[in-house]
Amino acid sequence: MNEEYDYIVLGTGLKECILSGLLSVKRKKVLQIDRNNYYGGDCASLHPLGKLYEFFTRSDVPEESLGKPKDYNVDLIPKFLMAHGSLVKLLVHTGVTKYLNFKQIDGSYVYTGGYIYKVPADEREALSSSLMGIFEKRRFRSFLIFALNYDCENPSTWQGCDPVNTTMKEVFEHWGLSNDTAEFTGHAIALYLDDGYKEKPCGDAIRRIKLYYDSLSRYGKSPYLYPVYGLGELPQSFARLSAVWGGTFILNKTVTSVTSENGMVAVTSGEETAKAKAVIGDPSYFPDKVKAVGEVVRCICILSHPIPNTYDNQSCQLIIPQKQVNRNSDIYVCCVSYTNNVTPKGKYLAIVSTTVETSNPEQELEPGLKLLGKIDEKFLSISNVYQPLDDGTDSKIFISKSYDATTHFETTCEDIMAMYKRITGEDFDPSSINVNLDMDE
Repeated sequence: MNEEYDYIVLGTGLKECILSGLLSVKRKKVLQIDRNNYYGGDCASLHPLGKLYEFFTRSDVPEESLGKPKDYNVDLIPKFLMAHGSLVKLLVHTGVTKYLNFKQIDGSYVYTGGYIYKVPADEREALSSSLMGIFEKRRFRSFLIFALNYDCENPSTWQGCDPVNTTMKEVFEHWGLSNDTAEFTGHAIALYLDDGYKEKPCGDAIRRIKLYYDSLSRYGKSPYLYPVYGLGELPQSFARLSAVWGGTFILNKTVTSVTSENGMVAVTSGEETAKAKAVIGDPSYFPDKVKAVGEVVRCICILSHPIPNTYDNQSCQLIIPQKQVNRNSDIYVCCVSYTNNVTPKGKYLAIVSTTVETSNPEQELEPGLKLLGKIDEKFLSISNVYQPLDDGTDSKIFISKSYDATTHFETTCEDIMAMYKRITGEDFDPSSINVNLDMDE
């Protein structure tokens, strides 16, 4: 370990492993260290089921009724990939897909007016959806055709909605969409965390809507993909990529200090010290360089049935927009099962998450938990959300943000791309990467 490197990466969370892989591919000398004896950090997949009980310091053991413990791979922070999103393009660009198999998520749903509805998959489905009244369906269909044909570089497609000078609120009004339709469009399709986007230029929101439907058109059913055997496969695959290009990994290694000296950053473990031009890591390695900006509450639930009212889909994403339950933050529900190779046959993992707003976080999840039906077992966690105090440009210590409550990777990718630009001074633009993945049947 007593060597000099281009970069030292602390932690093996997904963000850290992706950045390690990208830098290794650029022929940079990378050392990656993790205090844990497993990959994934906060976003690890725990296997077998007993590991989940240990993680939550449970003194009991899994009951036989839950099935074979070895058949469980439980994500601590579950998230889905957009089929045409930045993370999938990163996977394709780096060649990591040769280490992975994916399966499509069966359905995408939104909760509104006390009921669960399928998010319309196209203009035709918009006309048949019970989510909207007959006249609203036609307006939404017209809006959807407009959005999918919109090109920020081609004014002839704008129809009076300038991408810079027209707000998204004005776009909704232009097409005569109701508040309910605007809500599920903004939160279940464009995947915004709050309503602040309505007062901003419409270009970004329309881009997000196009991304959702571009992803949907890839494989049908839903825009989301998920790795077979769980998300733990992702950081391990990027770790393999880094190793192929000469990266060095050390697990179960405690970091005792990180200091800057003579233009280099030194990382010390016991009596060993490694130096690098820059250090990258997750917030847990830098408690004095981050600030808490909130909390996320998550509840991992084991079920013996699909989520009710989702057409018996074996996997799905369900978003409860904030205003539907008088909140300031959305509630996210995702479900995976034995078809994703993460549970025994007949068992399901449903995870409910949201941003904490009160002194009773578990109660805040109730609207989502009530939709699950009978719960066999559940595991509750409350995590701080950290952000770095500076961008790392001067200190050469680049720290990732904590994972938010969303059950998709779009905000995660935004942080990765921003860090990559700060670290290398270069943009990584995945927009031109052609996506073509083989789906696991």
